[in-house]
Amino acid sequence: MLEVGTKAPDFTLPDKDGNQVSLSDFLGKKVVLYFYPRDNTAGCTREAQAFAAANEDFRALNTVVIGVSKDSEASHRKFAEKYDLPFLLLSDPELTVLQAYEVWQEKKLYGKVSMGVVRSTYLIDEAGIILKAMPKVKPDTNAGELLTFLRGE
Repeated sequence: MLEVGTKAPDFTLPDKDGNQVSLSDFLGKKVVLYFYPRDNTAGCTREAQAFAAANEDFRALNTVVIGVSKDSEASHRKFAEKYDLPFLLLSDPELTVLQAYEVWQEKKLYGKVSMGVVRSTYLIDEAGIILKAMPKVKPDTNAGELLTFLRGE
């Protein structure tokens, strides 16, 4: 994971509609940058739904939610439409941002080793500095933990 207190790497990736979105577009706002393995899987769907349910709470705290995976723009479009997701989903099939944020890692599942996205979240402040780095987050509690942190509770 990248260190808290360091500058978050800027990037530009396409959203579900092919629009180019850069992290620097959100200077002046906090950004929840969450990385997830795959659209339409059980854990990723629960995590996305939790962020969707809390989206207005994040907005009230001047915070934008952005999800990133290696899925295609078309996959993101279907996922966002199916679950009415009100936040950005960015596509990183080249793994550029996944690697820059150190979330593309070796994983073991049932004794098999492969490379994949480790579900992780960064909270980035208004100046682009990492405020919080959360490795191996739980899909059901990630959004709530971030809201608690943002509210200073």
